[in-house]
Amino acid sequence: MNNQIVKPSILPGFMELLPADQIQFNKLSDAIRKTYESFGFMPIDTPIIEKSEILLAKGGGDTEKQIYRFLKGSTDLSLRFDLTVPLARYVAQNVSSLTFPFRRYQIGKVYRGERNQKGRFREFYQCDIDIVGNNSLSILNDAEIPSIIYSIFHNLGFEDFTIKINNRKLLNGFFEALEVQGKSEVLIIIDKIDKIGVTAAIDELLSSGLSREVVDKILEFINISGSNEDILLQLKNLNILNTNFEEGLSELSIVTKYVKLFGVPDDNLKIDLKISRGLDYYTGTVYETFLNEYPSIGSVCSGGRYDNLAEYYTKQKLPGVGISIGLTRLFYQLNEAGFFKSDASTSITKVLVIPLDNNIDYGISLAKALRDKGVITEIYLEDSKMVKKLGYADKLGIPFAILIGEREAQDKTVTIKNMSTGEQITVGFDAAYEIVNV
Repeated sequence: MNNQIVKPSILPGFMELLPADQIQFNKLSDAIRKTYESFGFMPIDTPIIEKSEILLAKGGGDTEKQIYRFLKGSTDLSLRFDLTVPLARYVAQNVSSLTFPFRRYQIGKVYRGERNQKGRFREFYQCDIDIVGNNSLSILNDAEIPSIIYSIFHNLGFEDFTIKINNRKLLNGFFEALEVQGKSEVLIIIDKIDKIGVTAAIDELLSSGLSREVVDKILEFINISGSNEDILLQLKNLNILNTNFEEGLSELSIVTKYVKLFGVPDDNLKIDLKISRGLDYYTGTVYETFLNEYPSIGSVCSGGRYDNLAEYYTKQKLPGVGISIGLTRLFYQLNEAGFFKSDASTSITKVLVIPLDNNIDYGISLAKALRDKGVITEIYLEDSKMVKKLGYADKLGIPFAILIGEREAQDKTVTIKNMSTGEQITVGFDAAYEIVNV
């Protein structure tokens, strides 16, 4: 028999929380889920493991390098690296059974074999919503998305945050007017300009083959500033005769107008021409969200409009718009920044029932009665001294202990101890429920 002890550990890049932190994580997740559902988004849950041919249909790039891929028998399998590709497969597979526009949300784990570094994870939760149309999708859906972002972060207790918005057609049209080649590379550089700085961005733009004159025009364009109305007017006054530019400007104007009608305050929405979401995936409106009190966190919610969600799985055109929140990273960063209020409770239990003198029968029935009325209730079943039983409740931060002795069992009463104040009172069940149900 091998008695060797294996040292318990987890792989780098995987987050595992103690109960107190997990409770906070779940509250964050639940708040996002409830907000999604309040806007009528329906839940789906796609498999963590997909066929590799599905996940790699687009092929190439960093995605293929980061994917967790393995063989089971002769089947080539991969762990999903985001929730968008599985959504594309899901919609293409079930298109005849879905009602369009199809509004879905999904909160689930995804996997990426990224280089291990603080605050970056290889297994992490994403919280996605998408609105998918069949052949067409109104631009007004793009205006609703910021109102959902606003509701999420407002409900989480944030006031000072900015939803930055732009349009890829606008950028592409501007580049076409300048006869810029390699637009994708330029978009990627622009998208990271706030991270790498203007000097580094200029160097990269020049290295991509652009002239200094063109680089200066690009910098002048993306730095157009003022109120949203001012920016739109300045863009209009550029008089750029390009179809993409004109469509992008029109869409941005419409979206900005209706975002306000959806209830997003002016202070929380800002046109920022540097926001480009450098992926080829996006084709129109793009979003990035920043918590102004926590600038080091970076974007906490991003997404945008795409022309055809499932082009690799069906010839049917399925345009859509969506956003994603990296929940694991967001929680980690907020926890590191001290956002979550210190809470003595490391349990979700509201009441601990403590039977004394073997009055276990009454204790069990009482615990059940409280649960039936919606109160999260534990019963302490271990044979130990009173100080240890109360110490259990105190250590977990359980607000109330109910003591059941011989007298309580005979009179069908309970003695409630407020664990914060130490006060005790003996009352009937109805009165006890009123006390703990606060």
